[in-house]
Amino acid sequence: MAFMAAILSTAYFLILAIWRSSNEYHRIKRRTSYLIMFFSIIFIFLPFLVGLIVIYIYQPSLSSFFCGISVSGFTMTLFYDFLNIPLAMHHKRKEEEIAKQPIRDYPSISIIVPAYNEEKCIEKTIESLLELDYPDKEIIVVDDGSMDRTHEIALRFVSRDLEVVHKENGGKASALNCGLFFSKGEIIVVVDADSLISRTALKEIAKRLQDPKILGLAGNVKVLNRNNFLTRCQALEYITDINIAKRAFATMGCTMVVPGCLGAFKRSALIETGNFDPDTVTEDFDTTLKVLKIGGVVQTSSYAFSYTEAPETLRDLYRQRLRWYRGTFQALLKHRNIISRPIFDFLSFIGYPYILLSIIFIPICGFIALISGIIASLTGGAIIFLRMLIIFIFLEFFFSLLAIQMDDEDIKLTLYAPFFVIGYRHLRDLIRLKSLFDVILKREIKWMKVERIGRAQEIGRYVKTH
Repeated sequence: MAFMAAILSTAYFLILAIWRSSNEYHRIKRRTSYLIMFFSIIFIFLPFLVGLIVIYIYQPSLSSFFCGISVSGFTMTLFYDFLNIPLAMHHKRKEEEIAKQPIRDYPSISIIVPAYNEEKCIEKTIESLLELDYPDKEIIVVDDGSMDRTHEIALRFVSRDLEVVHKENGGKASALNCGLFFSKGEIIVVVDADSLISRTALKEIAKRLQDPKILGLAGNVKVLNRNNFLTRCQALEYITDINIAKRAFATMGCTMVVPGCLGAFKRSALIETGNFDPDTVTEDFDTTLKVLKIGGVVQTSSYAFSYTEAPETLRDLYRQRLRWYRGTFQALLKHRNIISRPIFDFLSFIGYPYILLSIIFIPICGFIALISGIIASLTGGAIIFLRMLIIFIFLEFFFSLLAIQMDDEDIKLTLYAPFFVIGYRHLRDLIRLKSLFDVILKREIKWMKVERIGRAQEIGRYVKTH
């Protein structure tokens, strides 16, 4: 029954997303905002609620009770994945139609690359940017007080299309604002100093931003270094969790994060929202929320590729995710007025609640499911728990297969799907909950830099350039 509730919820959100694009929705949305918010929250929780009701009605034995709790918990964690698939497929179909359309004009584009101690990566990144196929672009590398050879390496590439700006260390938001000050483009593209960009990315960005309603665009981020267990898990995570979720929200015009690896905003939108704020450690999420709050549509592109270097050790992964999740909580608290003001449309009654639940409620569900399953095993329900686990691993494998097919990715990554039921998923969830307590307890939150290996020097030849 929990699975049936999950399917029903998925159908609701798909219908809602399609309805949003119709004129009828815009005509009556003001009158129905609170009603839609109410039903959206109900359908988000529906699978979990149905699971608990079934457990209560049947009043099972102790082991069956904990197995039931475990099933409900795992159902909720997988429900959020399967909820996104039909929405992402709908978005991909629309993108394929847009891909056939020609570019009407080529607006000027400024690419800002904030860099701090990036000597191992900056050379390949600049080379990939200089090779971009676009007639009117400028590249601004902002050296944010690096203490290594970043500035020296960047200066080798100074030309008519590339400028290097040196400033005292002030953080990423400060570096982006510095680059914005020196930029002239109508479109501002942000690229991390460890990322390689596909050759046609700027044309794809220009084409999508032809629509006057679209103020921001998220690129398709992929993991460049897939050389150990941890980086391959992250490669699958980017495909199944991050990119699928971005496409799903793009169906409703509210992609929640325009990533620093490759993201674009119209200059006018950044000026209207006050540029990049330094008060969170995830300026990309914060800026995206600000653009959404002024009524802008933020979309996702499947064809503007960015290849980024993922952490290769548990220590570096912990540091990266701690910053991500702490910054997410910071931004959610900063923009908490979204939830009480349906004027913000889908951002209010789907986007914000979904993000909030996915980083608080879902991690808790995951741990409840795991602990309940262990208790069930110790009280005579080991076989039932094992069967249930096999079913959920199969579902995760199937979900990964769909996501990989949609992204035209390496099918061998599905071998890592079981770790998104038990293992890697719980590692991420543990960091999420730790980050939540850090923010609640008002612990000092600062940028924690991940050690770069410079893998782009070795495997840059495998990056798609089309």
